[in-house]
Amino acid sequence: LNKVDADATEADVSEADLDQEEQEKQPMTGGDQAKNGLVKLKIPDEEEEVKFTGLNKEELMRVAGTPGWVRTRWALLVVFWLGWLGMLVGAVLIILQAPRCKDLPNTNWWNDGPLYQIGNIQAFTDTHNLKGLEQKVNSLAQLKVKGLVVGPIHVAPPDEAVNLSFEEISPEAGNLDQFKGFVQAAHKKGVFVVLDLTPNYLGSSGPWFSNSSVTIVAERLKSALVFWLDEGVDGIQLSGVERVATVVPSLWNDIRAIVQNRTDKHPSSSQMNLAWNLGGRLEGHMASLVGPALVKLHQLLLLTLPGTPIFSYGDEIGLMDEGTKFPKMLWDSNEELNGTLQEERAERLTCRRFFSTVSELRGKERSLLFGDFILLFNSSSSLAYLRVWDQNERYLATFNWAAEESAVLQLSHTVLPPTAVVVLSTNSSTMPADSSVDLTNLRLGPGEAALLKFPYTG
Repeated sequence: LNKVDADATEADVSEADLDQEEQEKQPMTGGDQAKNGLVKLKIPDEEEEVKFTGLNKEELMRVAGTPGWVRTRWALLVVFWLGWLGMLVGAVLIILQAPRCKDLPNTNWWNDGPLYQIGNIQAFTDTHNLKGLEQKVNSLAQLKVKGLVVGPIHVAPPDEAVNLSFEEISPEAGNLDQFKGFVQAAHKKGVFVVLDLTPNYLGSSGPWFSNSSVTIVAERLKSALVFWLDEGVDGIQLSGVERVATVVPSLWNDIRAIVQNRTDKHPSSSQMNLAWNLGGRLEGHMASLVGPALVKLHQLLLLTLPGTPIFSYGDEIGLMDEGTKFPKMLWDSNEELNGTLQEERAERLTCRRFFSTVSELRGKERSLLFGDFILLFNSSSSLAYLRVWDQNERYLATFNWAAEESAVLQLSHTVLPPTAVVVLSTNSSTMPADSSVDLTNLRLGPGEAALLKFPYTG
């Protein structure tokens, strides 16, 4: 009996084992989980990142003293200092081999921009006096002029030397307080003031009256110079000084010494003493002398030649004399104009913008301020010259005076490149700004002028 029971038990166990093996072979379902219990599988964790903690102090000290590391440190140190010395030597060689910059010439304020002459205050201003002139200072500063030449405004009855009063302002022009206000306003804008003290500016017997009165007038002028310079005037203009220098040379030397000691800051070269003008109190305005069509051409000419250009009031807009050497200045307003007047105003504004642009450029570019003058071409109707200064940009001024014929300039020089860039032209439709032109075949239309530029190439 016991043996039978034991065999049955063994059979039961074997059967149970077989059943368990079959169940494990079957796919697991929710029901199976409920029947057989939760099966947990252990998934191995991702490999932990190995952190480098470096060497500790003791380890570093052991490594630092090894022969290999010592040699490496010395090698790196030598390489560093050799590289540093190489850069230093290279920099020194570049400086030594580079062309030396040319020393700038000694200049005075009148070398830095054009002068603007107002020979008749009554014709220039709306109020006809010095107060009105003060109100126009902002407008004049926009022209980039460096100095205003005013007057004469002193009391000077025509051809009456005995009643001449240099230190008294004519009532028609204003008074001393107005003059001081004008000078202060001009100085705030960086504009200097030159006073014309030509003695007999209203008479017909000459600017210094008769020969017999030259000595007396010149002597009285000396004290007047000190007076006006003390009032803030930056310079003095005189006409007809040749007579004084001839009749009383000693007095003329005194007059020059007074003015130069108070105004000249530096001795100037010959070029810095040059001055150009086209027109004036006696000759009239530029537009009346050259014609309206050539006003911008002559503006460009005066503003690019060596020396100081001098313009009469209204030359920037092409003002015509119209029967008098002192025509009324034309000031633009916002009032509506008819077709013809509107076109005239547009032309005046165009002319003024051209003047301001060239005037501003002249004040910035060293080649135009005090550069060397190189004549490239000159004929009865055409002109071309170069202005260069040291390593600065070069400027080439070209002109064609012919009223009906174009000009073709074939320019060649050792310093000229094949092409140049247009800075500005009196006719922007045929030669627009920033365009490139061929210098060996440069075409200028009738009455056209252009300013070109090209870089220094060494």
